[in-house]
Amino acid sequence: MTGPGAAPSTPSYAHWRNTLSTFREHDGGLEWRGQHESLRIEPWGPDSVRVRAALVPLRDDIPGALMERPGTEAEIVLPDLTGLTVFKNGLGSPTDAVPPARLVNGRITAELTVDGVLRFVRTEDGTELLAERPAHFWWPGTRVHTPVGHGYHRLEQNFQAYEGERLYGLGQRQHGLLDQKDTVIDLVQRNTEITIPFVLSSRGYGLLWNSPAVGRVEMVRTGTRWVADSARQIDYWITAGDRPADVLRSYADATGHAPAFPDWATGFWQCKLRYRTQEELLGVVREYKRRGLPISVIVADFFHWTRLGDWKFDPAEWPDPAGMVRELDELGVKLMVSIWPSVNRSSENYDELERRGLFAANEYGTPAHATWIDKGSDSRVMVSFYDPTNPETRDYVWSHVQENYQRLGINLWWLDACEPEMKPGHPANLRYHAGHGQEVANLYPRENARLFHEGMAASGNTDGMSFSRSAWAGSQRYGTAVWSGDIGTDFAALRAQIAAGLNIGLSGIPWWTTDIGGFHGGDPDDPAFREVLVRWFQFGALCPIFRLHGFRLPWLPLGGEMTGGPNEVWSYGEEAYEIMCGYLALRERLRPYVAEQMATASDEGLPPMRPLFLEFPEDETAWTVADQFLLGPDLLVAPVTEAGATSREVYLPAGASWRCAWTGTSYEGGARHTLDAPLDRIPLLLRDGAELPVNG
Repeated sequence: MTGPGAAPSTPSYAHWRNTLSTFREHDGGLEWRGQHESLRIEPWGPDSVRVRAALVPLRDDIPGALMERPGTEAEIVLPDLTGLTVFKNGLGSPTDAVPPARLVNGRITAELTVDGVLRFVRTEDGTELLAERPAHFWWPGTRVHTPVGHGYHRLEQNFQAYEGERLYGLGQRQHGLLDQKDTVIDLVQRNTEITIPFVLSSRGYGLLWNSPAVGRVEMVRTGTRWVADSARQIDYWITAGDRPADVLRSYADATGHAPAFPDWATGFWQCKLRYRTQEELLGVVREYKRRGLPISVIVADFFHWTRLGDWKFDPAEWPDPAGMVRELDELGVKLMVSIWPSVNRSSENYDELERRGLFAANEYGTPAHATWIDKGSDSRVMVSFYDPTNPETRDYVWSHVQENYQRLGINLWWLDACEPEMKPGHPANLRYHAGHGQEVANLYPRENARLFHEGMAASGNTDGMSFSRSAWAGSQRYGTAVWSGDIGTDFAALRAQIAAGLNIGLSGIPWWTTDIGGFHGGDPDDPAFREVLVRWFQFGALCPIFRLHGFRLPWLPLGGEMTGGPNEVWSYGEEAYEIMCGYLALRERLRPYVAEQMATASDEGLPPMRPLFLEFPEDETAWTVADQFLLGPDLLVAPVTEAGATSREVYLPAGASWRCAWTGTSYEGGARHTLDAPLDRIPLLLRDGAELPVNG
């Protein structure tokens, strides 16, 4: 019987499934196909799964952050369809009657409906962790693939939003927010803005958007949407944990652990823009030693070179770098050198790099990417950026770095401008060895760090590290420290660094710091800036890395003659000097404790600079505090970030007792307290009877 009023047809589920979608087990995972889309769910480490989806066959050659798939076994449950009939029309959706397929891996279970919608639940009790959300009941769905040409798509992945959920991580931002719920974040590398597409949720999961593509993430009240502007497949990884620390441990296992942190690096790093000559730099170190002040590292900043891209000292200003390194070594000080990925056309290396195709290229094959006023030029010249995603490039650059620096005893690399700082910054116009710029551009700083890490490993001289202005997921496994870039020099900038440091630590980067005092300006003779500098120095002494840097007044134009004003601890007047000397001594006393936290970071993936909720997840208020942090588990730090302040309110988490490290006064947890904070004191509190040598 056909026509109006006829009974709906009731084909078997097998017939409906074969015409619309299919489930199958594949290589220990679960696959689904339907509506021209392929979806694969795989166990990827304990309590974790990886999800990939595309309109074309899934690929394994697109770069990402994940390490090789561990040998994790999961339980896969396909629907029992015995005797099941499904109505195609008339009485409702067929998916209402079809149970989901399930992949169970420890704490996390992935449930997949017959029409390809994913839901992640806690295995123990079925609590929903995260679920995909269709953008519309008809079209588009939870995953959107919009063609942009040549097999690439604008990709969207839609998830549910949850009332009260808090989201952390996503690299480093300058908006000053710790909880990034209700924000829209560009997924692109910029000076001071570091894209690491990992979020830690207060609901007990962590999610890595495993794509270095340019795009954005929208974490708003109506839903969360991850977007890649032009890429070939959706790829993300999700893990579940009972506590935030469990999530971070799994994330480190999946993307790589930081190597052991060198003991020397826990000390004080002296830097300014810039020491122009060998004698000037040595004079600063000699003065630190004459005054009996600790110093572990000093930096030779940019323009120490002959030409950008020569990667060697200018002999006119640095006549005996080998002798300089020997003297520094005798004084117990390491030398760090600034190395940029840009290459002047006048560099001795330019022609060879171009001939061998080792530069990033634009869509038309031209390798010029920015202008720069280099040594020997009164006007801007064109420079190009080498392509570290190419193994051949990494070998070529390292061979010159090894010959001109490491052979002298240098093993510390300041990887500046490595976002990279191209002008204009249009990734869509770039092609790398790893792929099209839109699909892989965010990978650049990680692969640049890889160049130096693998070079050091091959040389056998591994007591070094790189220091980078940018990073991506997995940068930590290449032994790179990160700083927050060319930030401002006021209290507002200082306040923003606290949340910035906490979020990048939650994104897998444990080795982090700022320019103490900020970068852009600051008059050493201005009392207002001296106050900022002192408060920032106190904060810096309790950061994972303790480093003084900045472009102090007076300004000079960009070029080989530029050098900023003085930026040593004795440059800011007697009062500031005495206070900073006290914090140099404090850092020296805390170095064994800092080293312990760095070891924990390497072993477990837990950052040394921690938000309060990482240690106290049961305390709801701890999830909201963005202007304090814990250095390791035992030392609570409350930076002073207001001009003229002589006290500040401090929240002490519930579940512990607290004692002022300066006065010995005890305080209750789970409450706010106003603590004295004269100019020479940053509030520091010890947890549960911990004994640390803060007060001498």
